[in-house]
Amino acid sequence: MSDEFDGLDATEKAGIEAMLIRSRVLAVKIANELRNKRPEHFVDKLSLADVHASLERAADVLSTVKGSQERGRQHRRYLKARSLRLPHTLTSARLRESRQ
Repeated sequence: MSDEFDGLDATEKAGIEAMLIRSRVLAVKIANELRNKRPEHFVDKLSLADVHASLERAADVLSTVKGSQERGRQHRRYLKARSLRLPHTLTSARLRESRQ
């Protein structure tokens, strides 16, 4: 554990642990929902692109957490390589352009 975490009081530590647990539960729920979806559920390409962009953002935030730097670099390399293969209509950059 980090010195910063060790310096927190018990209430703050419990709050962080509770939020981490809720985040894990939400991640499992999202994974299960996506596992059950088929392409025809996403007639609106922007809704799928929005889900994808949100997950990219969450992954990016996680990669900034201490101990995650290497995983973050690997994840960004993966996303970059993957974005080269995705149809342009589904990339988060295209989503941002369409919303401006």
